[in-house]
Amino acid sequence: MTAELTKQDAGAVERTDTQRFFALEQLTDQAQTISLFADALPVYREQTGEKLDAEEKAQAFEIYKVLEQQRNALVTLIHATRPFLLELEHPLAGTAESLAAQVAAFQLMTKDYSKLTAALKRFAGSLPTNQTTNASVIGRLMNNVRMGYYPTDPDHVTLITRGIAFPSGITTNLLDPCCGTGVALRRMATGNNCFCYGVELDRSRAEQAQAQLHRVGFGSFFGAHISFGAFHVVFLNPPYLSVLSENGGRSRDEKRFLLESLPLLTQGGLMVYIVPYYRLTEDICRVFCDNFEDVSIHRFMDGEFKKFKQVAVMGLRRQRTDNETEAERLCKAASHPEQLPTLDKLEAGRYALPASALKVENFRGAEFNEDELARQLKASSSFERILARSKLDSEVKRPPLPLSISQVGLIGGSGLINGLMECDYPHIIKGRIIKERRSMSEEHRSEGGRLISTEYRDTISNRMIFNLLTPNGFRSLA
Repeated sequence: MTAELTKQDAGAVERTDTQRFFALEQLTDQAQTISLFADALPVYREQTGEKLDAEEKAQAFEIYKVLEQQRNALVTLIHATRPFLLELEHPLAGTAESLAAQVAAFQLMTKDYSKLTAALKRFAGSLPTNQTTNASVIGRLMNNVRMGYYPTDPDHVTLITRGIAFPSGITTNLLDPCCGTGVALRRMATGNNCFCYGVELDRSRAEQAQAQLHRVGFGSFFGAHISFGAFHVVFLNPPYLSVLSENGGRSRDEKRFLLESLPLLTQGGLMVYIVPYYRLTEDICRVFCDNFEDVSIHRFMDGEFKKFKQVAVMGLRRQRTDNETEAERLCKAASHPEQLPTLDKLEAGRYALPASALKVENFRGAEFNEDELARQLKASSSFERILARSKLDSEVKRPPLPLSISQVGLIGGSGLINGLMECDYPHIIKGRIIKERRSMSEEHRSEGGRLISTEYRDTISNRMIFNLLTPNGFRSLA
């Protein structure tokens, strides 16, 4: 699908050298692979027929199994194009679903593959790619990149909160791994007995969040140190990035946020997961349904849904089990958002939080934060231990055994006993050490008395002197 562009449009599309979009990159690869499948399927069918004609049934069956595997992989691939087409608001999203169903039902032993091949080639050729995308699609993607940060609408947070039953007499711990300015989590906590924790990558927003939340970790959530199983609710609205990094890495982190937030929840704790409906891929649905029970999905109200296509998936954490059937059901429901109930249909108090107090032992962001450091130092016992040692140092110390003469000399020479000695005979003492040098010589003569050599020997020794000032006068002890 190509289009002639005005100069203004061309400026919008002038991005391929500096900006590569994840959805377009994926669709480009998928279009090429679908074309390869379209060429390969008739070849496998022909080889199967040749083996059957030669009555080599075993070999024909092996080739047929490969043909069947290729068809199944093609169906999966066509399904995989749909989320990216939905993100681009492309009309082929509906075609992808129907085409996948037709390919799945196709009789593989049909002799004529021409119609199937033509349909697949036509679909692959119509997919938007880096080379065939018009300015309106690029404009939408650029808008997504510029926004990046999608704060949850406060009214929708209220609707979600209405569906939560907070335990009485228990302070519940709330965590937002992408808290932004903290407004959403503060709205959830208002009127409830909650302690709010948030992590925010953007320093400016994190500083604003400090006025809303009790604890804020600065920097990437993936570098934070947070206690496992310490939270009653995780409110997760991850960033929706649509670009590839400069080194080609994937910037989409919805699944990683979900996986790394999961162990922070206590058993029975509530996960609130907010993403565009087209980002609820099969693998994410599988993670959710394997680890949560009483899973529900609601779309945002019409006005807000039209802007960001968001849905809220909620569930209570449980021990992990394989739940492929529920995952397929959730994925299918997400693919038809027009049939999903809106958030105002969420039953009041549907999700009861665990009535147990939880302690957050560790909560530290990936980046230095003065307020968080001050809080940690205040809670630390390090200063008490330092002060306790200082107090011990200031006390009078007595040796466990009487000192020997040599030990007294060492202490006196080092100056540790200088000063006024208050006793029955008060005096002032000052010890010092002086070096003394003693020279000796020895002559060596022959038997005839002739001087052969003279040996000189210098001996340097330390001499300790105590100077005493007493009421009776000055004395020096050596």
